[in-house]
Amino acid sequence: MAGRLEALWPLWRLRLRLGPLELRPPSDEDLAALVEVAREGVHPPDRMPFLSPWTLLGSPAFEQGFLQHHWRLRAEWSPQAWSLELAVAYEGQLVGCQGLWASDFAVTRTVETGSWLGARFQGLGIGTTMRTAVLGLAFDHLGALEAHSGSLPDSPASAIVSRRLLYRENGVVARAVRGQRVVEQRYRLTVQDWRALTRPEVEVEGLADCHHLFEGG
Repeated sequence: MAGRLEALWPLWRLRLRLGPLELRPPSDEDLAALVEVAREGVHPPDRMPFLSPWTLLGSPAFEQGFLQHHWRLRAEWSPQAWSLELAVAYEGQLVGCQGLWASDFAVTRTVETGSWLGARFQGLGIGTTMRTAVLGLAFDHLGALEAHSGSLPDSPASAIVSRRLLYRENGVVARAVRGQRVVEQRYRLTVQDWRALTRPEVEVEGLADCHHLFEGG
């Protein structure tokens, strides 16, 4: 069955590897495991690092919403608007998700990133490595010219990763989070700064068969 699905939807074959990490489009079995990782905790209860407070939902809304979100991304994929959500495995164990998305990528050559990581896996450098992996895909293999990211006051780790990877501050945006006004710091990374960064090479497997899904043609 897996072989037939990969033939019909070649994105399933995409793999990114960097150090102890492998990133891949999650199977339904992966999603079931990731639900458990997320349910164990992603952030302290007095913080909300996400624009949408999905981590606060109770059962079964949490589990069902998690699955529906990932299934929706698969169903709505197009070269004009895509969102690549990758399961992150650290030394073989699923620990979180790393996202990379774009609109009209063939023209804008601009991507956005976002992620979450299980609380017990934080502080190990995994966040930096998983973002480096998708930036390697974007800049070195898809031809991106810039990448954007943002951090809320309750997500200082995201800001640390952005600065570590040579993003530059790119203004602020007012957001509504749980009915409150929150200011998001925006960051921008250009391909020139990416190329100036000392970093390991990202191993990318399976892109040739699904490259057309990112920009058509």
